[in-house]
Amino acid sequence: MTRYASSAGGVVTSPHHLATAAGKAVLEAGGNAIEAALAVGSTLCVVYPHMNSLGGDGFWLLSDADGRLTGLDGAGPAGSRYDPARYADLGLAAIPSRGPHAANTVAGLVSVWGTAHALSRGRWGGRLPWADLLEPAHSHAEHGFPCSAGQGGFLAQKWSELGAYAELADLYAPGGTPPEAGAEFRQPQLAVSLRLLQRDGADGFYRGELGRRVARGLAEAGSLLAAEDLERFRCREVVPITVPYRNGLAANMPPPTQGLASLLILAQLDRFNLAQYGHLSADYVHLAVEATKQAFRLRDRHVADPDHVAVPVAELLAPGRLDALAADIDMDRAAPWGRGVGPADTVWFGVMDAEGRAVSAIQSIYHEYGSGIVAGDTGILWQNRGSSFSLDPRHANVLKPGKRPFHTLNPAMYLEDGRPRLVYGTMGGDGQPQTQCAVATRALDYRLPLAEVLDSPRWLLGRTWGQSSDTLKLEDRFAPEVFAELARRGHQVERVEAYAQMMGHAGAIRVLPDGTLEAASDPRSDGAAAGA
Repeated sequence: MTRYASSAGGVVTSPHHLATAAGKAVLEAGGNAIEAALAVGSTLCVVYPHMNSLGGDGFWLLSDADGRLTGLDGAGPAGSRYDPARYADLGLAAIPSRGPHAANTVAGLVSVWGTAHALSRGRWGGRLPWADLLEPAHSHAEHGFPCSAGQGGFLAQKWSELGAYAELADLYAPGGTPPEAGAEFRQPQLAVSLRLLQRDGADGFYRGELGRRVARGLAEAGSLLAAEDLERFRCREVVPITVPYRNGLAANMPPPTQGLASLLILAQLDRFNLAQYGHLSADYVHLAVEATKQAFRLRDRHVADPDHVAVPVAELLAPGRLDALAADIDMDRAAPWGRGVGPADTVWFGVMDAEGRAVSAIQSIYHEYGSGIVAGDTGILWQNRGSSFSLDPRHANVLKPGKRPFHTLNPAMYLEDGRPRLVYGTMGGDGQPQTQCAVATRALDYRLPLAEVLDSPRWLLGRTWGQSSDTLKLEDRFAPEVFAELARRGHQVERVEAYAQMMGHAGAIRVLPDGTLEAASDPRSDGAAAGA
């Protein structure tokens, strides 16, 4: 498979070639974009286990051919037995990022899959059986696949944190050694869980045999998540948020995701003529970074679970407020910058079918290998998304039972003339809104070839894996004068490798003027794009 594809019959892009192949096969069998996305997403949980899992969360942004948008919010809430007092009783001043008490939120992803499949059948005429769509995932878990470089590499980097978790080590580092790239990797326990999921449907993960086994395994590991927490959970269908950009609308997910930040960045840049600057220039990067700083300040002040905190989305996206933000950008001087949210390990993938229906999807376990906790004998690795909660009662994102945590996850889409025209996204915590900005502006303002959109050098303001610095990091393919000029304007610039993993694994699908669909995957990933 290749990193670029075009077709009139539908396209798919993902960060792993086996997942892309699964989606392509569904499209070729007459499946719609949701059905293909289910094959992609479930396969990714098997072949990219360090980045996503059945034990994680997910958000899907859907558009039918007429631009009717639907958001599926799979943010799992905190368990009923978890609150700040519980951590105080444990002698903890903060929620740990690893271990049983990092596994403190329900995993919402499987419910997203179930809801998506029902929507496919009810609204998009889908006919492919649920079990068939999950079969590629089951097959790879049972029969094995060649391990990616990232799978063993990330585990080796974090072995001091994760090696002590015996169940995780037994699954992902047989013999105590993380696997090398290309090594055959099987997950027989996960294969059994996937077979139960195929048999019982998504509901079984929460209220069936698999759910009971998951709850028992988590309890044995020391987590206080209970079977009742799983039983109460159902994915939410939500209204996406939008903002005008150029000749169309940029769309994203509402809080508790940071989709608001991604839209705030684009909305500010919509008030500038980007085309007058080269897409590799210091002016372009400076504008994007300064817009990011302002968006992140508002994000960090306001975004949390709207069931518990009033998030003034309409006020923040009001034209007058956006005008004022854009006017505050100083083209000659960098504004001060503090600490961002930090890294996150995630997969983004996209599908568009021959009818023009589109899926932009993100799945995540937060940090690489999540909490490090495997739910008993299920082979399901649990996320640590709840470690992003605060224990400060004054904080918008303070932990409460049943509350959803702030989410970096935010799948994106762009519509023109009421139809989806660009489907895009990336993994990467604080990097997600920044890489989305790079992808959207290079695709829409500069009209670069789609492969070049993803190949072009990128930047990242903030922290990333294993680092505490909040510098402005630029891939070293930017010209020397760009580094010098950004430093002159007051940015604390750091040079990183030419194709840095920290810049995220992005992907994009674009509709060309003649109606042809094109898709591309990131050269920084193990991914592929394919056309049906």
